[in-house]
Amino acid sequence: MATDLEIARSVEPRPIMDIAADMGLSAEHVEMRGKGIAKISMDAVEKMGPPRAKYVLVTATNPTPFGEGKTTVSVGLAQGFKLLDEVAVLTLRQPSLGPTFGIKGGAAGGGYSQVIPMEEMNLHLTGDFHAITAANNLLSAIIDNHIHQGNELGIDINRITWRRVLDVNDRVLRDIVTGLGPRLNGVPRQTGFDITAASELMAVLGMAVSLQDLRARLGRIVIGYTRDMTPITAEDIKGAGAMTVLLKDALNPNLLQTLEGTPALVHTGPFANIAHGNASIVADLIGIRGGDYLITEAGFGSDVGAEKFFNIKCRASGLKPDVAVIVTTVRSLKVHSGKYTIKAGKPLPEEMTVESPDDVLAGADNLRRHIANVRQHGVTPVVAINSFPTDHPSEHAAIASIVEGEGAAWAVADPHSGGAKGMVALAEVVRDAAEEGSDFAMLYPDEMSLANKITTIATKVYGADGVDFASAAMKSMAKFEAMGQGHLPICMAKTQYSFSHDPGLKGAPRGWTLPVRDVQLVAGAGFVLPLTGSIVRMPGLGKNPAAHSIDIDEEGNIVGLS
Repeated sequence: MATDLEIARSVEPRPIMDIAADMGLSAEHVEMRGKGIAKISMDAVEKMGPPRAKYVLVTATNPTPFGEGKTTVSVGLAQGFKLLDEVAVLTLRQPSLGPTFGIKGGAAGGGYSQVIPMEEMNLHLTGDFHAITAANNLLSAIIDNHIHQGNELGIDINRITWRRVLDVNDRVLRDIVTGLGPRLNGVPRQTGFDITAASELMAVLGMAVSLQDLRARLGRIVIGYTRDMTPITAEDIKGAGAMTVLLKDALNPNLLQTLEGTPALVHTGPFANIAHGNASIVADLIGIRGGDYLITEAGFGSDVGAEKFFNIKCRASGLKPDVAVIVTTVRSLKVHSGKYTIKAGKPLPEEMTVESPDDVLAGADNLRRHIANVRQHGVTPVVAINSFPTDHPSEHAAIASIVEGEGAAWAVADPHSGGAKGMVALAEVVRDAAEEGSDFAMLYPDEMSLANKITTIATKVYGADGVDFASAAMKSMAKFEAMGQGHLPICMAKTQYSFSHDPGLKGAPRGWTLPVRDVQLVAGAGFVLPLTGSIVRMPGLGKNPAAHSIDIDEEGNIVGLS
């Protein structure tokens, strides 16, 4: 089979204006950004009429380091609907350069279910991530300059919470000291870098629904505190206006297309383990008006990206999902049997490819809990068995038996090698499920205390017995509630590989307690961020990162991108 890049280059894309027309977008709302790419003005929402699409979320079981093909299934499902004479619109998260040059690779889908142009999507696209990086670091520069120029606001340099960002994996920047050298270099202080996708600005961009909303959210960002714990905002330090200017164009979603010419709105960032991990609200507000089905993807599993989709994104957007597709694989459930270990950057263990439906059944509790998580939000689950060449029919039958035992619908999906044809069965099942509708409900009310919200997620979604709050976390929550921020929803920072905080605990663990070491305020985006386990916000490169293989050939073509 040809590589993803070869397949993507073999397709002649449809004119992007035709893709926009399929969604009912007029030319006044479409700004060309190169061949096959456009920016869509958020003003289009007011002109497109009321929402008309069924709202379909794509989530997954807890993944292996390879990922279980959630984006590929999302793209393939949109293409499959086209063969049913239905117009489906995708809203996907924009890939970060961190995974692209790291281990996992790009996030444009794969095989015959991809978003094109593939190179641009996986690299710079329209520069949104660079705008976020620049705006984030401009605020950092303003903070350090304010301190250097006399610190009129009395910012405690040991209580500055705002960090710089960079959209590559660079572990040596996690903790640094700035301002070394002569006095004119500034005041020395300890700080660090996060990856751009983890920036609060990424979350703000994903949650904002207008330019003025963006401006207001940027002004509410808390950058640190004085010695008496008075919060200092980006508005206080006069940085919000300039950040808005840098992010103005980035607020508009990017329009691309699948290999088979269905619309794909690509906007805001990934990393649901350290951020909210969903495409932007404005992309969904446009997409739900532009087709019969809106398919959106949330990062990682139902315990991470989908929980945040339900309780953060839908809380803010007012949109209600009709169906949640849970992508699972033979290899995912075999890992959750506890018998196998997959290491990032290493090939799949050969023994995992041996036919063993019993190993699949041994990992069944993981899938069962994901189905239950979707249902407790009042949404109808559909399981997609994403097939791989190393699978065996008996193993697919084992997954089907698990799903049927839970009273849910399922279909085998073959988006990678089958494209649209390999996804018709799943599209039919999703269509039927969407007709049944849902009774969507959020997991907790706004007025619940922050500690009780965190405990609710831990016990009802993760299966924990309770939460062990460190003293720092208790102090932070008390401080935020005193500031009037207790109504905010929760955005857990947690490993994606387990329902627990420990990536080594597979399946659906019981008899454990979730440790929360601290809680951070993300006021601009509108949530609080509990930190669990040893999660880090700046990844590192592996021993053999993808960057070693990406290059250009003698004719100037990109090679090695996946």
